[in-house]
Amino acid sequence: METNQVRISIRNETSIAWSVMEARKFATAIGFSENICQMIATAVSELANNIVKYAGRGEILMERIVAQNRVGMQVTAWDRGPGIQNIQNAMADHYSTGNTLGLGLPGVKRMMDEFELASEPGKKTSVTFRKWL
Repeated sequence: METNQVRISIRNETSIAWSVMEARKFATAIGFSENICQMIATAVSELANNIVKYAGRGEILMERIVAQNRVGMQVTAWDRGPGIQNIQNAMADHYSTGNTLGLGLPGVKRMMDEFELASEPGKKTSVTFRKWL
């Protein structure tokens, strides 16, 4: 049986770990190399940690996608937290509002083929990335 999507509720450290394991397993099933599977798992870890740290809870959806004869993986993470006040700052290396290195979101963008970030301050944030085989 082939699963085309996995949805994980993110609420705590356990769900973060679960999302990382599932991302690796899902990427492997699609056919990504070990190196790319690790990159995807790292990106999912970053997004899941951000959900817990900044919003408290949210979701991650992993999907197998096909477009223009290409196969890939799309991951969407979203929450109903405080949002990102300044997306330009958030996407700059070493910018952090949470006492971290500030490399998370820019790093995810660099590792993936496509990256989208949308946020409404005070309401919600969503991040989507795609990696193609």
